[in-house]
Amino acid sequence: MERLLLLLLSTLVYCSLGQDGDISPPASLSISPDRSQFLKFESVSLSCEVQGNSTGWRVVRNSLRGIVSECNTDWGKQQGSSCNVSLIPSHSGVYWCESESGEHSNAVNITVHDGAVILESPALPVTEGDSVTLRCRYQVTPSNLTADFYKDGSLIRNETTREMTIPAVSESDEGLYKCTNSEEESPESWMTVTAGAVILESPALPVTEGDSVTLRCRYQGTLSNHTADFYKDGSLVRTETTGEMTIPAVSKSDKGLYKCTNSKGESPESWMTVTVPSPVVPVLSMSLPRLLCSLLVGSPYLLVTIILLVKCCRSRAQGDRVEEG
Repeated sequence: MERLLLLLLSTLVYCSLGQDGDISPPASLSISPDRSQFLKFESVSLSCEVQGNSTGWRVVRNSLRGIVSECNTDWGKQQGSSCNVSLIPSHSGVYWCESESGEHSNAVNITVHDGAVILESPALPVTEGDSVTLRCRYQVTPSNLTADFYKDGSLIRNETTREMTIPAVSESDEGLYKCTNSEEESPESWMTVTAGAVILESPALPVTEGDSVTLRCRYQGTLSNHTADFYKDGSLVRTETTGEMTIPAVSKSDKGLYKCTNSKGESPESWMTVTVPSPVVPVLSMSLPRLLCSLLVGSPYLLVTIILLVKCCRSRAQGDRVEEG
């Protein structure tokens, strides 16, 4: 019943976000630690993250009784745009950020459990490809209990470490989770999985004609294992199963607007500039005497020729003197 009330409250808040056809909230609510279930007397910090000026935003709660109130009234301690709460069971409810003009952020369900077992799972949506660990946490940690993990009511794993890791979550991992031991079970917790962003990794600075350039289609910050289509100026250039495309020697014709697509989505367009290398003009850095010396030393034939010319000139000069005498 408690979970159903929280889901209903969350739905009401979501509907309010969609007013005027706008479902993109101008602010986001972050939660630390990022989980939706807490034991009594644990602490949580809720923060309003707003692009630009966050002044005028505050954390708001809708309790299980349907009472809407702001942080720093009868619960929580306001510190800037954050609200720190020492939790008790009556603090269970739906939390969000709200501006003075009535704008809303995303909403987060928080359940404060008075029992002995909770499931530590992300309260905020996780992105496809992320590694996620679910922990079955006990108020008094026993040494001889294992944990059973359930998704949508079905047993999926038994762990002696009382934690379960999903190395790379996918859309199929979205659902309702809980954990149990031989004595008690945790409340259920919904985990949301969202698709990640596709980006094209291309040179930010101009590349020089003749350079080798590689464009990479990345998903979740890493090279995608999906086949990628590469486009230039809106036209398909190449399809690569490796997720990257190499141009061995770029030319001026390769300048343009590039993007990539795969089964996960389409990247934003990225401009690549190609420049022509400037001709290299040799600079005379030697002094004239050193240059002549280098030429003479480096060319014996030139040296012999100069010596013979000098001797010839001297002989001719001596002959002219004899004739004059």
